[in-house]
Amino acid sequence: MDKHEFMKMQSDMDKSIDKYIKLIHMRNTAWNSIPSHYYNEYNVKSGLRNADGTGVLAGFTSIGEVHGYVMDEGNKAPVPGKLRYRGIDIESIIDACRNERRFGFEETAFLLIFGFLPDRDLLKGFTELLAKKRRLPDEFTEDMIFKAPSKNIMNKLGRSVLALYSYDDNPDDISIANLLRQSLDLIARFPVLIADAYSCKRHYFDGESLVLHNPSTELSAAENFLYMIRPDKQFSRIEAEILDLSMILQAEHGGGNNSAFTVRVLSSTGTDTYSAISAAVGSLKGPKHGGANDKMLSQMKEIKENVHNWADDNEVMAYLKKILNKEAGDGKGLIYGLGHAVYTISDPRAKVLKERAAQLAEIAGFEKEFDLYDRVERLAPKAFAEVKGVEKDMCINVDFYSGFVYQMLKLPQELYTPIFAMSRIVGWSAHRIEEIMTNSKIIRPAYKSTVKRIGYTPIDEREKIDLSRI
Repeated sequence: MDKHEFMKMQSDMDKSIDKYIKLIHMRNTAWNSIPSHYYNEYNVKSGLRNADGTGVLAGFTSIGEVHGYVMDEGNKAPVPGKLRYRGIDIESIIDACRNERRFGFEETAFLLIFGFLPDRDLLKGFTELLAKKRRLPDEFTEDMIFKAPSKNIMNKLGRSVLALYSYDDNPDDISIANLLRQSLDLIARFPVLIADAYSCKRHYFDGESLVLHNPSTELSAAENFLYMIRPDKQFSRIEAEILDLSMILQAEHGGGNNSAFTVRVLSSTGTDTYSAISAAVGSLKGPKHGGANDKMLSQMKEIKENVHNWADDNEVMAYLKKILNKEAGDGKGLIYGLGHAVYTISDPRAKVLKERAAQLAEIAGFEKEFDLYDRVERLAPKAFAEVKGVEKDMCINVDFYSGFVYQMLKLPQELYTPIFAMSRIVGWSAHRIEEIMTNSKIIRPAYKSTVKRIGYTPIDEREKIDLSRI
């Protein structure tokens, strides 16, 4: 069968599938007919959220603490957001690294995986170990990345993680020692997998020359990533420092975030590390999770193109309302980067990134863009309140400024969510180890069936359906 015959066959099959989809909507309304009052009647927590928006407590963790409100006499009271890694305020980690002019992602990884801060010698040895683990197995890039190029780097990353199972001599062993070995391998290799997938995508889909660089063992994780994705291997110190900062901020965010919970759900079954982490990559790809920074930048691009005077509050406000009313944007009525499941008054990650974004905008000549971001941040909660008729404590989240920072660093947009993944692999690994060490039960929530019970209809007595008329 040649290419044209195959394409015709595929087209014919797609048309048949379209008919079956129409048939489903015609005959089976149960898919979209669950009455809203059922949630109260059966005390069902939609999205595993309580009625006040707080998350349903599903377990305990000693890894990351996300703090954005307190319960005061049964009511949710907003407080300034705090993020702590193993009990340590994230801002103190960042301040220490900035004051000493050193990169902090490796120290953060050590803290999250092992549960305590390393001394200088221990950190030096750990950093060197991660650097030595960066190399992928022989022929891996050629066989697993180049032979099936993908337009989406996150999908390629998920597939590559699964493929690493085949290169592991002991993939299914869930002893703590083996989990630790696998975790350190993945933390070290994620940036390399992403860089190679990016080079492959540029070559096969963007028509660029194929340029691959072997990972360096002399550079920090942030420096090495910039070194690998730049054809000329060049980057500045400030670029590496800001990328390192972003990686620290995104390394962990509690067990309740969707991708970490995904890791814990799969880990509770006793499955292998590669299956659990690949599933987390798929979770993070979603536009409601890690893909939000990509959506945010696309939305800001649209605002810049359609708002003529960026300094006019009224014009900016009017366009934000159009987005919320589904008259602009992607039609979903969402202002990406606004609001968070836990943070109410402020997201500490966004606060730190905004400070660096302001400094970088001054250096890179993006002052007008930064002022627009600041204006959208200030006006978006007001627009939401006026359009929705609901007064709600809302703050911008880390995705609001992360894409803008990456844009100023001249990083391609298709790398924004993968950068999130190469940071969050640390938190995922820590949660996998903790889940296996502390929980012996498989995670298994319940779903209430809403289907009316009916009898079985013999095949010859069923209504005949002519697909050709659909």
